Amino acid sequence: MTTDRADAPRSARVLPPSAVPRPAAAAGRPPRGPVPKTLPPPRPGRGLRRRTVALLLAADCLATAGAALPALGTAAAPAALTALVPAALLLHCRAGLYRPGPAPSALNDLPRLLGRAAVLWCAAAAVLAAVHPGRALPPLVLSGAVAAHTLLACGGRAAVHRARRNAARRRPRATLIVGIDPAARQLAAALDAHPEYGMRPVGLVPPAPLLPGGPAAPPARGGLPRLTSVPELARAVIQHTVRDVVFTLPPYGDPHTAALLHRFIDQGSVIWLAGPAAAREGRPPHPGTDQLWGFACRRLDTSPPRHGGRRKRALDLALATPALVAAAPVLLGCALAVRLADGPGVLCRQERTGRDGRGFTLLTFRTLRGSAAHEKTSRPGGAGDGRMSRVGRLLRRSKLEGLPQLWNVLRGDMSLVGPRPEHPLVVQQCTQACPEYGARHRMRPGLTGLAQVHGLRGGACAEDRARFDNLYTDSWSPWQDIRILLRTAASAVRRERG
Repeated sequence: MTTDRADAPRSARVLPPSAVPRPAAAAGRPPRGPVPKTLPPPRPGRGLRRRTVALLLAADCLATAGAALPALGTAAAPAALTALVPAALLLHCRAGLYRPGPAPSALNDLPRLLGRAAVLWCAAAAVLAAVHPGRALPPLVLSGAVAAHTLLACGGRAAVHRARRNAARRRPRATLIVGIDPAARQLAAALDAHPEYGMRPVGLVPPAPLLPGGPAAPPARGGLPRLTSVPELARAVIQHTVRDVVFTLPPYGDPHTAALLHRFIDQGSVIWLAGPAAAREGRPPHPGTDQLWGFACRRLDTSPPRHGGRRKRALDLALATPALVAAAPVLLGCALAVRLADGPGVLCRQERTGRDGRGFTLLTFRTLRGSAAHEKTSRPGGAGDGRMSRVGRLLRRSKLEGLPQLWNVLRGDMSLVGPRPEHPLVVQQCTQACPEYGARHRMRPGLTGLAQVHGLRGGACAEDRARFDNLYTDSWSPWQDIRILLRTAASAVRRERG
């Protein structure tokens, strides 16, 4: 369990970037006023994408109804559609058919549409045969339903994609391209020449570290400005209302590119990988790979639900609730021992940084005597620290001082398994030293974690801890949490025997 003892003033808390008002942009000039120190926060307005998804959902509903009416008849079709339509939408959602790329094509979707239609109608025929044996679908009718469903869905999607391309030509979205010449310049020229992709390049961002200020670099060939400083980048984002960012090189290839990626993720932009960055190293192209005039392209999924979401929270509650009830006598005994040995003030409250950079109060049993336990900048106490009582040493040696953190888990501040919760000042220092460190806050901190079971605790290298924490977040599964908890329990038993 996490048992850091250091504390610090609340003014040091790491907060998300402050809101920057959107100024009125004059044509050809950056907006006036003070230069923002960071990129502005996200603003609403991805209406084209939302409308596209809504139209695709409507097309799939109509395709399901159009195939069900002749196959099941007008009497049975309305009742069957209450189950067929949600099942079809769920199958298409799981296949990624509602996340179109920059150049969607109905023919590209055809194999997946055919496979899902076959699964849907075979399952419907099996259920119908089990419920009403006399009304089983003949093989010819079943094949016709699958073919009709596929063709109607494909035709509806073709119409939606055509309408989307026309809308993209009329209202292209401002786009930044991150990369080096000549690939970045060639991609910018291709996007300018083909507005049907809906991206209008407004600047090139080199992967070199951004300067805190200074004059802008000379524009690249083609008239696009090179944004080499933080003020120029912030002005471009505000002036053009940048919505999309395309990386032409792997975003985690070097720390400066990774830092840019995290900036744009925090801003709320849609991240695209183009060229070699769109293909996984040593593997065939990703199934969701699209193209931008010959450049391989795919969307980088950075949404939080893929990192556990409700399933992880349900697992935490299912395990932490009985654990807290079972540990109640131990908690009561520890609290009584601290009260008798060291006086009033059983719990120690420490500030930590949680999910999305939000602060929370970490609860532990008090292990230092008197006012030392409540010092804002107290140093961690070791085994020979004179401020520590005999009861405090026993609690730290047995790891019982962290038992109150189960309450943090029930409150939702923490998880049973996750990155180590750190003090805001430590987070600030580690983020400056390691750009990937900030990405570990996509998930709630935990009592234990993948980095901890590999021996990487508070004093370990920030890069190593960030690597293990981000690996855990990107590959989360319930079994991985259970495996880490078992390894933590096994290591605790080994220490007891040692």
